[in-house]
Amino acid sequence: MEPLTNQNWPVRADSFSHDLSGEKVAVVIPMYRVAPYIQQVISGIPAWVWLIVAVDDASPDDSTEKALETGDPRLVLVRHTQNQGVGGAVMSGFKKAFELGARVAVKMDGDDQMSPAFLDDLVIPILSGQADYSKGNRFFHLSEIAGMPFVRRVGNLGLSFLTKIASGYWNVFDPTNGYLAIDVNTFYALDARHIHKRYFFETSMLIELNLARAVVHEVPMPARYKGEVSSLSISRSLLEFPYRLAGGFFRRLWLEYFVLDFSLGSLFLVIGVLLGLFGTVWGLYFWRKSIITGIPASTGTVMIAVLPVILGFQLLLQALAFDIQNVPKTVIRRNWSRN
Repeated sequence: MEPLTNQNWPVRADSFSHDLSGEKVAVVIPMYRVAPYIQQVISGIPAWVWLIVAVDDASPDDSTEKALETGDPRLVLVRHTQNQGVGGAVMSGFKKAFELGARVAVKMDGDDQMSPAFLDDLVIPILSGQADYSKGNRFFHLSEIAGMPFVRRVGNLGLSFLTKIASGYWNVFDPTNGYLAIDVNTFYALDARHIHKRYFFETSMLIELNLARAVVHEVPMPARYKGEVSSLSISRSLLEFPYRLAGGFFRRLWLEYFVLDFSLGSLFLVIGVLLGLFGTVWGLYFWRKSIITGIPASTGTVMIAVLPVILGFQLLLQALAFDIQNVPKTVIRRNWSRN
């Protein structure tokens, strides 16, 4: 795989046009087998970033030594004695950054695939009170989608739709993008027990963010593919992602619509499911009976089966529409002040 260096990325005319030197912004870098790239990543982080937290996720190479060789005074090291995966490393880094006083933390990979030119775009919506969490979106422009390998394009589009259903963020189009930023209050509002420590990290974050009613903002940024092989296993995606997405979806549905609140969407959902089940069970029972007896079911019997199914389906569509409109729009209240 050919690394995408900072020099390979396009330079935006408005890059770093805002004064962020007074803000306590931290960059968290999970490190696992990134020794060839970590020094360039750290050296490319702009001077206005207040803190850099590098998390050694039990990496077998000399990533930590390479990071320390930069001599960057902002660098703080967190070590894991056992590998926890990218999600576990990022959560450890976020926790350390916020304990040290950061207001916003940005996750940047240690393999030099994420350009620092977009750091300000990620943090400004949070610092200005427009969002609680921001992330990259590689699919904002048609040219970016067209340039993506076909298999990856289909896989990402399918995963994006399933993640919309599971997380409730119907406005998010690139759920697996790992270039992200989070506010300190939002971080502590999440239930960390349900955030996956490995490949499902970004998606599980979105599910927990919705339960915390956090506003998510997407930042357009380029997708760059140089013929590298995706680390996402197709078999794993087919076998494990649907299971985890389904689990996250039903957990969100239960908590959001029946534990934390009970709304019109909850009524649509309950009545729609009950009508659908009644019509299905009724229809199957008399269908089986007609097969056994050889006597066709009456028109009235068929209508009793069909009408509840149709009405139930319509109510479930209304519940879906309600969920789409229920995307969080009000940021979590800030309790920190500028120094």
